[in-house]
Amino acid sequence: MRIDRTRDIIRKGVVIKSTHETAYCLTSLTRDKADAEQLLALARGHWGIENQLHWVRDWTYDEDRCQIRNLKGARAMATLRNLAISMIRLAGYTNIAETNRKLMMKPGLAVAMIKKI
Repeated sequence: MRIDRTRDIIRKGVVIKSTHETAYCLTSLTRDKADAEQLLALARGHWGIENQLHWVRDWTYDEDRCQIRNLKGARAMATLRNLAISMIRLAGYTNIAETNRKLMMKPGLAVAMIKKI
C-alpha cells in the first residue's frame, strides 16, 4: 500500500512550513481480508501509540537523554514513566507536562489523584 502524508507546521494560526511524504508499506493481508480503509486504520493506530505515549516520553520526560545504561534500570524507568502518564490520563488530565509541574510543587495532589482513580 502507499500512504501520502502532508504535514503543516502552524504557528499562531499561520502555516509556516508544509511537507509531503509518501510511505510504502508491506502487509501479508490480502485485499479480501483488509481493504484500504482497514489498512489506513491500522497505520493510524500505530501512530496513535507513537503520538500518545512515545512522544510524551521523549519530550516531557526527555527520555532520549536519559543516562541510565543498565538495561533493567532503563526498562524500570520506562515502566514508571508509562505508569505516570497513564495515571495522569486516567485522572482526566490531558496536559502531561503541566500536570507534572503541579504535582512536583504540591505532592499532596498526587496522592489525591491516585485516590481519584
